[in-house]
Amino acid sequence: MSAVIDAHQHFWHYNPVRDAWITDDMKVIQRNFLPEDLAPVLAANQVDGCVAVQADQSEEETFFLLKAAEEHDFVKGVVGWVDLRAANIAARLSHFAAEKKLKGFRHIVQAEPDNMFLLREDFCNGVKALAVHDFTYDILVYPTQLPAVEKFVEKFPEQRLVIDHMAKPYFKTGDIKDWAASMRKIAQSPHVHCKVSGMVTEADWQQWQPADFKPFLDVVLEAFGPERMMFGSDWPVCLVAGDYGRVKALLTDYISALTDAEQHGIMGENAVNFYKL
Repeated sequence: MSAVIDAHQHFWHYNPVRDAWITDDMKVIQRNFLPEDLAPVLAANQVDGCVAVQADQSEEETFFLLKAAEEHDFVKGVVGWVDLRAANIAARLSHFAAEKKLKGFRHIVQAEPDNMFLLREDFCNGVKALAVHDFTYDILVYPTQLPAVEKFVEKFPEQRLVIDHMAKPYFKTGDIKDWAASMRKIAQSPHVHCKVSGMVTEADWQQWQPADFKPFLDVVLEAFGPERMMFGSDWPVCLVAGDYGRVKALLTDYISALTDAEQHGIMGENAVNFYKL
């Protein structure tokens, strides 16, 4: 039986100053979300394990997630944060390499005002250093930053890369053309994967319907193929727009016509292979 893995979720001790991105219209997630909160949710939805992804840009966040993974077996891997622009990045990565559940890193590029941030020399030096320890890199961007991603993925042909949240396309407006063209181009690089996650939070929180996502999912499925797609809930952020079961069903219903092997891949095996869980 294949494991079902949630390849993208978060934990936090809610701090209104640090977590200012959780605005008042997201009151439902203005509280702590910890492994003991997620465990019964995963069990109720037949999910075997998860990958905890950073939400704060600090090494403290990385250590916090590693402690959660150490104490809870269902947390199979961690995507942490380290300052990839730092002059001492090689030393920091060597330090983190001892952590067996630390699989890779992410930077909140979507918050950077420079749409070409990914191509900065100091940042690319850090990404290049990831390969020494076989760490992955999660790409978190908005559609306006995809032209930089196109160049970025070509710079690192040996680096395991995954695009978070399908690069947050415009589900509300249905504006798909430029996003689709970029995603198809990026998918031509076989080392790049795509997380089918974070969809409902980019849609109309109250009114979304599965049909809103189908054209975008069709692009991802065609471009990346089922072997490079991974399920992620984006829990607890998803709770602003739907409970865990609805979020999971959105994808399982969409892929129900695929082969069993393809469905197992998207719902877990691809994450196991990509992150080496």
